[in-house]
Amino acid sequence: MQNAIGFLFQIAVLIFSVVIHEVSHGFAAYSLGDPTAKIQGRLTLNPIKHLDFFGSFLVPVFAYLAHLPIIGWAKPVPYNPYNLKHPFGRFFRGHDWGSVLVGLAGPGANIFVALAFGFGIRFLQSGVVAYFQAAQNLFDIFSAIVIINLALAVFNLVPIPPLDGSKLLLALLPYQSRELYYRFERFGFLLLLIFIFLFSGVIFPIVSFLFRLITGVAF
Repeated sequence: MQNAIGFLFQIAVLIFSVVIHEVSHGFAAYSLGDPTAKIQGRLTLNPIKHLDFFGSFLVPVFAYLAHLPIIGWAKPVPYNPYNLKHPFGRFFRGHDWGSVLVGLAGPGANIFVALAFGFGIRFLQSGVVAYFQAAQNLFDIFSAIVIINLALAVFNLVPIPPLDGSKLLLALLPYQSRELYYRFERFGFLLLLIFIFLFSGVIFPIVSFLFRLITGVAF
């Protein structure tokens, strides 16, 4: 029963985190002049608007059963890169920097959440946890939030479509090299499944390192 409650809590944290992730993409695009996400009703924290059955439920269940950090994704928030204002004016025009900022907004939001709760863990480490069970419970909750958000940030930066890392790669590629990316994109979902089932374990040491860096506690 306790394991089931722990799993359900982690799923709840994951849903909360992927919604923040996607809404951050939408707000970044909106702030740069693209109203697509707003028009489609995606600038909302309502999880029903964002969740994807495969990425938000099946993949997290697999990760949990495989004793990996809980990872997953939601339905991507749409945006039109042609509507984005150039964030750096006339400078750095060689790449699509608006799309880069939109792509970084999701992982950046997860890192922000991890930092906020990670600092809370550092505060709890000041001798309080050892004396109060409630503080120990809070420590466990904060740890789960930090771990899941770090795992989401790292996972989404993998350069495989449809993850954010692939969009960042596309935005940074020279225009003459993008045809190769589009050919690669057709096999993105298959490659993503291969990565999840065979190579997602590489995320664990990265998350562990970042968790210790932020909280000062070994994971």
